[in-house]
Amino acid sequence: MQIDKIRGPQTDQLFKAILELKDLEECYSFFDDLCTMSEIQSMAQRLEVAHMLKLKRTYDRIQGETGASTATISRVRRCVDYGSDGYNTVLGRLYPELEDGDESSK
Repeated sequence: MQIDKIRGPQTDQLFKAILELKDLEECYSFFDDLCTMSEIQSMAQRLEVAHMLKLKRTYDRIQGETGASTATISRVRRCVDYGSDGYNTVLGRLYPELEDGDESSK
């Protein structure tokens, strides 16, 4: 895993802090303090790209709807297919129907 390179007490503290957030408003407040708007938008965009890839959307459609570059889409695709399974874990919890394959035809 790439993240092993930065594994340590500071990263542990960050992830534990995120796990302590109780609702969307707390998330908005914390991430507003922690990140730039551009960083938040980039993370949100990558998650949506992963979601659309799981829905079997084309690169053209993903690029058109999210504004993501083909390089970003390709990087997210590699993570979805061969990464640490983070996207798949989160998307499976947010959209359980993805696990059944029901959404791919929409």
